[in-house]
Amino acid sequence: MYTDQEGEDAVRLARSTIDAVVEGRKPAVPQLGERFDARSGAFVTIETYPSLRLRGCIGYPEPIFALKEALVRAAAGATEDPRFPRLSERELDRVVVDVSLLTPPELIKADKLRNLPKEVKIGRDGLIAERHGLRGLLLPQVATEYNMSPEEFLSETCMKAGLDADAWLVEGTRMFRFGADVFCEKEPRGRVERKVLG
Repeated sequence: MYTDQEGEDAVRLARSTIDAVVEGRKPAVPQLGERFDARSGAFVTIETYPSLRLRGCIGYPEPIFALKEALVRAAAGATEDPRFPRLSERELDRVVVDVSLLTPPELIKADKLRNLPKEVKIGRDGLIAERHGLRGLLLPQVATEYNMSPEEFLSETCMKAGLDADAWLVEGTRMFRFGADVFCEKEPRGRVERKVLG
């Protein structure tokens, strides 16, 4: 979907935004290719380096903003992920940045609910669970990093939404899938690589 250069540009934009927000500066948005003006979902993940523990992850699954705006908003938000203390200046040289550039979510359909796992491909799909106003999302790389089966991935996504693990088997729960191109810094402010999922 996205070229390696576009992925690198996306990571650099996210990183420069994170640095600016934490240092109290206004983020600068450089001129980027046309694809950054098209609406797209995006997530920005901050991980500690070298342990690669989650330090913040915020994003927009729906294509409601231009990609460059989604990246800036997600990067700024990831510095203040409510699950963690606010990112500090002294941490900037000890974290790496990943970006996930998303395809629009699509409803997963199966003839029977118990057949939903057959429609989920690990390494390709991210998932969203939705029921009664509750919503949870897991990026595709979560399933590969934790060696989940499709059933486990469906269950974990439901629990992320605050639902029971087997909520995907209950009529009225809607499960969506989306794809992602994932690009990451290999070291703080270092080279950027495409992350191969699955």
